[in-house]
Formats: sequence, C-alpha cells, structure tokens
Amino acid sequence: MSADPKQLHLAIASCMLRDRFALHRRLQQASAPEPDAEKLGSLLRDIEASQLRAQQRLQQLPRADYPAELPVSQKHEEIAAAIQAHQVIILCGETGSGKTTQLPKICLALGRGVYGYIGHTQPRRLAARSVAQRIADELKTELGQQVGYKIRFRDHVSEQSYIKLMTDGILLAEAQQDRFLDQYDTLIIDEAHERSLNIDFLLGYLHRLLPKRPDLNVIITSATIDPERFSRHFGDAPIINVSGRTYPVEVRYRPLFDENDEGEKQDITAGVLHAVDELHREGPGDVLVFFSGEREIRECAEALRKHHPPQTEILPLFARLSASEQQRIFQSHQVRRIVLATNVAETSLTVPGIRYVVDTGLARISRYSYRTKVQRLPIEKISQASANQRKGRCGRVSEGICIRLYDEADFNNRPEFTEPELLRTNLASVILQMASLRLGSVDDFPFIDPPDRRLINDGYRLLEELQAMHNNQVTPKGRQIARLPVDPRIGRMIIAGHDFGCLEEVLIIAS
Repeated sequence: MSADPKQLHLAIASCMLRDRFALHRRLQQASAPEPDAEKLGSLLRDIEASQLRAQQRLQQLPRADYPAELPVSQKHEEIAAAIQAHQVIILCGETGSGKTTQLPKICLALGRGVYGYIGHTQPRRLAARSVAQRIADELKTELGQQVGYKIRFRDHVSEQSYIKLMTDGILLAEAQQDRFLDQYDTLIIDEAHERSLNIDFLLGYLHRLLPKRPDLNVIITSATIDPERFSRHFGDAPIINVSGRTYPVEVRYRPLFDENDEGEKQDITAGVLHAVDELHREGPGDVLVFFSGEREIRECAEALRKHHPPQTEILPLFARLSASEQQRIFQSHQVRRIVLATNVAETSLTVPGIRYVVDTGLARISRYSYRTKVQRLPIEKISQASANQRKGRCGRVSEGICIRLYDEADFNNRPEFTEPELLRTNLASVILQMASLRLGSVDDFPFIDPPDRRLINDGYRLLEELQAMHNNQVTPKGRQIARLPVDPRIGRMIIAGHDFGCLEEVLIIAS
C-alpha cells in the first residue's frame, strides 16, 4: 500500500470503527497543505495495525450456541436475516423469550462486534451487570474479557471485549465525546417500552445519527407494548414477534377487603401473607412479590420471616442492594424461596425458577405537578401493560399462578400503557440535560412523543429564574447544575449552599 492520501482514505474505511475517526482526522492534518511523508508513513503503519487487529478479532470471535428451550432461539435465522437486510429492526417479545441474552450472540454469529463493540443498553445497573454475567457464562468466558459491562463508577470492558453491556445513561454520556458512536458497530436498545427519558433521548439521537452511519445496525427490543410506534419512528422498520411464556398462567383477583367487613381494607402486608399462604397450598415453587418500594419490601420481609418456617428463604431485590446480595437471586437453592422485588424485576431482570407471582398493583412513578411546580414520586396504580408484564414473570418453568391484590374491574379501568417519562417530568431538567449533552433544542429534537409547548416554555422560564440559562444559552452555573443528578432547583440550592459556606446544612434540606 502506497502513502497516497486518496488510497489511504479507502484503506481507513476497512479499519476498526473505533480507529476510523481518529485516522481520518490525522490524514486531513497530514495532507494539508502538502502531504507530509513522515506523518503519512506513520498513519500507514497505524492503518495496517488496525486492519491486523480487526482480522485477529475476527479469528477469535467466540462461537455462539442457542439454548433450544428459548423461543428466540427458534427464530434466530429469521432475526439474523432481518439484521443483515435492514439497518433498524424492532424485536417484540414477551418476557422470558430470551431476546436479551440471545440477541448479542446472534449479532456475533453475523460477524458484528469485530470492527466495534456490540453495545447493549439496559435501563438499570443491576440488569446491565447480571445480563453481562449471564452472556459471559453462556459464551464460557470470564466477565470483563469477551463480554464486559460499564455502569456508573465501574468499567469492566477490555480491548478483547466484543459485547458491552451498559446503562442507557452511559451511552448518552459517551455520545458527548464520541458524537458518531464510532466505537460501536451494533447497538441493542433493550426494554425500549419503558420509555424513560434516557431511552427517548437515545431513540431521537439515533434517528439523527443513522443516515450518517450507514454501517451501524440498531436493534430495538420491546415487550409486547406498542412496537408500531417505534417502527414508525424509524421509517417503518420491520417488526419481528417472538412468543414468550410456554405455560399458561392463571390469574386470581384477591382485592384487599376484610372478609368480615367489606368496607374495611386490609394492610398490603396482610394481603401478601394471605396470598403466599394460598400459593403454598398449591404446591412447591418460588414466589415473586412486587412492591412499590424498598420500605414496603423490608416491612413485608420481616412479617414473612415471622410467619413462615425457617426452611423458607426470603430474599429482597431492589436497586440499592449490594452486588453480592443481588447475585443471591441467581444462585441455585433447595428450599422454597420468596423474592420481594420492586419493578426492577418487571422487565429488566428475569428471576429464575418463579412459579407464582403476587402483584400489589402499585409502583412509585415520577411525576411533575405543573401547578405546584414539584417533582414527586407518588405511589400509583400500575398500567395494564405493567400488570401483564408482572404476570409474565411466572409460567416459565411450569403452569403459573398470578394473584393480583385488586379486583378485575380495577384492572380494566387502568390505563393501557404507562405514560412516557418525558410527558410527566419537569421539562427544565430535560432542557438542561439536552443542552449539556449538546442534543440541540427541545423543539427540533425528534422525540417519539413531543412534549407540550406550554410545558417547554415553563421549563425555560424556570431555568432563567435559576440563572442556569440566559437567552436560551446554558450559563456556567447551568453547567454546574447539569452535572448534579437532581432536580435543577435542588441543584441550584446546593450550589448556593457552597457559595454561601453552608453546604452541609443545605445538603440536609435538599435530601
């Protein structure tokens, strides 16, 4: 290969994606105004090294086997053909279909992951870590080698990694430094139906990026929740449906009313105890109970330990638990197990061996009050879609039973889907986050569900009052606020506390 800049442009095109951008920039510097022979020679050696590295990665590509019992395994050829034929596909499958663990392996079999990582996003840190461990086990490799994960404060990804699990927030943060996401050749946006702010930002960002990155493949996975909306957003991308549960699930409605007095409601803990007793009479099998938060889990765990014999294992599951405590969920066991979880176990994480589910029908949902200007975390009734997701957590190992602690009329009156976070949050934080991520104006951004214009104006006014923006431009104080993972008003309090020398006292108030 000669050091002709025109030929070098073609050679760079076959380099690893993560090297391509830097090599093109060096070529432009070396070529203007006249080619610098020494710089071009150095560039040529780096191109050859990058191509050699890509060839080695191709030869060391791990072999992927697909567990026959998973529904997605039976469709892996159809999914692979769709990935090759289309830049974006929507994979729609019920919980337990195997889409989260098998999709990266299908991409590996196609040779993806050689020129860049197969990026795989999860809404929660717990899910990113546990899914990475599961895929590494299936590929018979150590976690951090061919399969790695990156979450806040932890980076277990190496140069040997092909698959990179991460939270969607990490991918958004990386987009600030790597505008074209050159380190990835494939992106899997998992659990897109949750419609968190980060997921909506990512879908809008990818909508803009894909025409500039024709070599980037994007796979969006969703439970059976409105996949047509994602398809329309990406130019009628094809939807592939995968079945989920293999066993029927019986639904029983047990509303929290006292048997003696229909007007008096039971305590949720008492309702759970009665439901667990009922399931215990049905036969052996692990139980998964859904709660709205950590405090409710701790209270019920204490009641269950007093209520049940010692051979019943009670395990809590929520995001603040340590990694070792969370990992206990996936360890084999001989005794009956009752897992008490928040909605982290609803779609992000599959707890193995569950035969029974108890659904309290509640969750903490972030909501902004336009009138009081307060962002709250009230406990609310979950949507029908979320209730069906919870039901789908059983029936994987045998016929399942789901007990709902509310009546059927209550279920039928609930909204069909959970409202996207973008439509129920303080837009001041959205505007500031978009400005700090350099995503452009809220008005022009290709959101799936654009927010109301009045709420956008309210957000801009609040940021002006907080001195975070001036004339629609982020101020130095605004950049400081954007770095704090709290509501902009709380962030402004903390910064003022530092400025006035009373940070410790203000931190207590802010907490």
